[in-house]
Amino acid sequence: EKHKMSQIDKKTQRARRHNRIRLKISGTAARPRFCVSITTNNIYCQFIDDVAGRTLAATSSLSSAFKADENNRPNLDGAKLLGKLAAEAAKAANITEVVFDRSGYKYHGRVKAIAEAARENGLKF
Repeated sequence: EKHKMSQIDKKTQRARRHNRIRLKISGTAARPRFCVSITTNNIYCQFIDDVAGRTLAATSSLSSAFKADENNRPNLDGAKLLGKLAAEAAKAANITEVVFDRSGYKYHGRVKAIAEAARENGLKF
């Protein structure tokens, strides 16, 4: 009789991928970790200094800058805007170089849109 492998839900798989990525990358004050997190309704971006364990700058689809135009949704277009806002927030905090943390998500769709928009607006990673 064949034994079925236990099914692991997507959430756990993503968490495991994220942990694997986190073993390799860590943010410093000079080069913080640009962490992107996507939930069902929102997208969050933070710049984290893992050495001191503090967030240096952050933005999300809940921020007033994002909500300035009520047509903005946390979809692909919203992600592009968020990448731009993230780059601006980073600039304001004197951050030019980051390590990109896709948090176990595929580098695709919204995650990719954020990364590319941030690069276009002067973030190096």
